[in-house]
Amino acid sequence: MFISHLAFADAPVLKLWHGYRGGEEQAIEQAAKQFTALTGTQVELLAVPYDALSSKLTSAIPHDAGPDVFIFAHERLRQFHRMKIVAPSGNGLDRSKYLKPSVDALELDGVLYGYPLSIKCLALFMRGDRGLTAPTTTAELENALTERRQNQFTLAYEAGDFYFHAPILFGFGGVLFDEKGRAQFDTPAMTKSLNWVKSLQDRKLMPQEVSGALVKTLFNENRAPFVITGPWFTGEIDGVPYSIHPLPTVSETGLPMAPFLGVEAAFVSSRTQQPELAQAFAKFLSLGDATIIRVTLGRQIPAELAAYDNEAVAKDPMISAFRTVAERATPTPNTLEMARVWEPMKLALRAVLQGGVSPADAGQLAERRYRALNREAPPTTTPVPWIIGLSIGLVTFGGWQLRQGKGKTFAKRYPEAGRGLLYVAPAATGLFVLVIIPFVIGLSLSLFHHDAGEYTFVGFANFADILTSKGYRITEPLSFYFTLVVTLAWTLANVVLHVSIGLFLAILLKDPLLKLRGVYRVLLIVPWAVPNYITALMWKGMFHQQFGAINAILGHLGIEPVSWFTQWSTSFAANVITNTWLGFPFMMVVSLGALQSIPTDLYEAAEVDGASKWTQFRRITLPLLKPALLPAVILGSVWTFNMFNIIYLVSGGEPGGGTDILVSEAFRWAFQRNEQYGFAAAYSVLIFFVLFAWSQVTKRLSGEESA
Repeated sequence: MFISHLAFADAPVLKLWHGYRGGEEQAIEQAAKQFTALTGTQVELLAVPYDALSSKLTSAIPHDAGPDVFIFAHERLRQFHRMKIVAPSGNGLDRSKYLKPSVDALELDGVLYGYPLSIKCLALFMRGDRGLTAPTTTAELENALTERRQNQFTLAYEAGDFYFHAPILFGFGGVLFDEKGRAQFDTPAMTKSLNWVKSLQDRKLMPQEVSGALVKTLFNENRAPFVITGPWFTGEIDGVPYSIHPLPTVSETGLPMAPFLGVEAAFVSSRTQQPELAQAFAKFLSLGDATIIRVTLGRQIPAELAAYDNEAVAKDPMISAFRTVAERATPTPNTLEMARVWEPMKLALRAVLQGGVSPADAGQLAERRYRALNREAPPTTTPVPWIIGLSIGLVTFGGWQLRQGKGKTFAKRYPEAGRGLLYVAPAATGLFVLVIIPFVIGLSLSLFHHDAGEYTFVGFANFADILTSKGYRITEPLSFYFTLVVTLAWTLANVVLHVSIGLFLAILLKDPLLKLRGVYRVLLIVPWAVPNYITALMWKGMFHQQFGAINAILGHLGIEPVSWFTQWSTSFAANVITNTWLGFPFMMVVSLGALQSIPTDLYEAAEVDGASKWTQFRRITLPLLKPALLPAVILGSVWTFNMFNIIYLVSGGEPGGGTDILVSEAFRWAFQRNEQYGFAAAYSVLIFFVLFAWSQVTKRLSGEESA
């Protein structure tokens, strides 16, 4: 069936990139070993985080640095095709051997790309120990539980993710695209679907602020007998009896909830140097023994029809259930327009669920965000004047340097320079590689527009769009000025709290009569020692509206629980509280060291003169602390200005991107908004200039202090 060992005895190594973990990764490793045993060809596997896999493929393959074969979901196929990084399957793919939807998803303009490996879609998981009957309609689902205890729900799923809301939208008769193929949001079906979900939440039939981890907990702890999720969930069920069923039909319309069908396929790179071998390997992964390994070990739903006749596969109720569910699923559109739908839909969903927007207005909110994000490409210009201007500038600078040296060579002007350069060479090399080169590349990239792997020179157009807030108002979250104000407020609030709390604790710990000072010092440094992303995730959980520790404490105090990420003020406060917890130990350590260097004679003399504690603090402590605190404040302000992890992991920019800071906004333009790298680079350059201006201010402050 496959190419013989002798045919490829001298063949080079094949490279395979994938985003698998756990059992799926083990399965693909075993399948690769089987291919090696069959053909004698070694396979190098590289596991890349799934969120980063797409960007790595689109940047590596065009430069001949990518894999020969890669595994990815079919949604990005059109983008890959447009960037010319994927090769057609040719005659190697036999349609009759695979589930029809899995092959249809890989077809573009009558040409097939890749080999389908597995399918994934959403289904209704039901606990088997509650004596419940699987609901076939939404009315039956809502009436499934007649008695509900506190924190007991009927249904749980990640309601704020459009991937999970899409089948509900389709069940209410919604259509994603209009006749021209453009995304549409403000439709009656959108309003009705959002009304239904909001009613479930308001009636406490489903929890609020649901994450994947919470769905797992509620199902395993018997607090939600029904959950909507995919085949990956089976590995998270802790010995609980369960069954899998199709999503119910919407009672109001009589239409079934049709989930998106995702198809994972093995694609062959268009830049592979061994196309025949790569095609053979991709085909091998999708058929025969490799499929059985992926099903039994990786728990994947196979795309190959013959796999369902295997005895081990046929006995697996999960596999057969998802095959039934997939029959009513619809392949996720692989159009470029589909990639532009996710963020506006997510914004509308979360705004409704958090109570900030009514379901009737959510479609308009998504429409505005859609128009703002999908900016038109700036007009292309020629780089020739720029190149000429740069050349003239370099020549002028070189001439000025020669004139300053009055014709002397560099060696005559600086006879000891050689020895000095040897000393600074390692540090200078690191600075050049890690700072200067990335800065020059980023500065150059800001002058280009990126679209599906193609870069066009647009000059200052990206900067003009940012600084003029093209496409949105200055007071909207997407505006550079709005985000700048938020960033400055974020930095100021954090630095003030860091210094205040740190200095206060340092003064307490300096007291020689305080018992267990060493223990307190160690405990107070722990928040600084723990990695900030771990701390951010912990605080994120504590801020949860229904199950968070903070609202539990407020409830015991008789205070109404707070939906922290619904309003800008509370979401911003959540970010500040988390970062304050992380930042005050640094200021405490700096202040404590500086306090211990202040002579006690000064305080004794002040007491003799009758100075109060406040006067001593104002006249002695603060002036002598300034030389140590000022550099710490400057460093802390720069750290806080670019504190990406806290914003991204705690509030996630909620509500509606209102708490994003400049660095997180630049990240979103680069990796979450159609890979607008040039626009994101322009954002980064503006961030540099803001920090450069701040450095000049602090330089003057430091100069005045030293004077």
